[in-house]
Amino acid sequence: MKAIVLDRNKESSLDLIEVQENKLQPNEVRVSIKAASLNHRDEWCRKGKYPNLKEGVILGSDGAGIIIEVGDNVPKSIIGTEVIINPSRNWGDNPKAQHKDFEILGMPSNGTLAETIVVPLDRVYDKPSHLSWQEAAALPLAGLTAYRALTFHGNIQAGQDLLVTGFGGGVAQFAAQFGLALGAKVSVSSSSDKKLEQAKKLGIINTYNYTQTDWVGQAQKYGGFDLIIDSASGRTLNDLIDVAKPGGKIVFYGATLGNPESIDARKIFWGQLTLQGTTMGTDMDFEAMLEFVKKHKIHPIIDEVFSFGEASEAFDKMRAGQQMGKIILVP
Repeated sequence: MKAIVLDRNKESSLDLIEVQENKLQPNEVRVSIKAASLNHRDEWCRKGKYPNLKEGVILGSDGAGIIIEVGDNVPKSIIGTEVIINPSRNWGDNPKAQHKDFEILGMPSNGTLAETIVVPLDRVYDKPSHLSWQEAAALPLAGLTAYRALTFHGNIQAGQDLLVTGFGGGVAQFAAQFGLALGAKVSVSSSSDKKLEQAKKLGIINTYNYTQTDWVGQAQKYGGFDLIIDSASGRTLNDLIDVAKPGGKIVFYGATLGNPESIDARKIFWGQLTLQGTTMGTDMDFEAMLEFVKKHKIHPIIDEVFSFGEASEAFDKMRAGQQMGKIILVP
């Protein structure tokens, strides 16, 4: 089968090659991938900045497809089922945090950027019927991360003020869409006026271009936010502290700008603020996220679709931050 693997001897650090399919273990299924999507961790792997990198590993965490073969302990009746893949593995028994053995498909284990993938039966779920293959493939990692950030950690309630930073990326897209479905008053920030214009079409009430020096003042004039979902951290964290309401919470799932050089601890304790980290989610979170998407008929925003042969162009677009929604790859 054809697959996109990490090969840092190549100029692009990617290679589309023929690889041998894995044999099925008794509790596994083979899924024919109809669509897969990129996440920033894929680009971090390509850059060599992700932990436990292994050359030759098939990249990709997100995918959707059809079960075409099953192991000895799996009923043959499920062959032909349309499924979406949960990329989390070995979360463990603690709902508050993942086990030390936790990992995500696509590194160090083979991922979804292949014509087929073998996964345990408990990693596949029925594809929501209202989603296309491309939309289903866009959902798993980013949808799970956003849902846990909003609900398990953020406990967002209808009528509360929510700010999602970096609108246009996958998790931010879902956090905004899920927040709207939950009845929150959603605002977003971005460095792109074009993306902010698109956000308004979704029903976003306030948009902020964080490259403008007065955005913090604008947000404070609005009244601030009960919950802020962020992936950047770095120098922007103190801005988020400034726009959080007293008793508010900042939930962050990344640090693309690195660690903050300093942090105003006095504002945190005097404002009764909570800073909460989050990564992916439990199987229960994933199941709840899928049910939520089905109930509210949420459609992921797709930016562009590439073939496997155009993988370098797809990765380059993600690296440049040009996407509005998810980037899809199809075999």
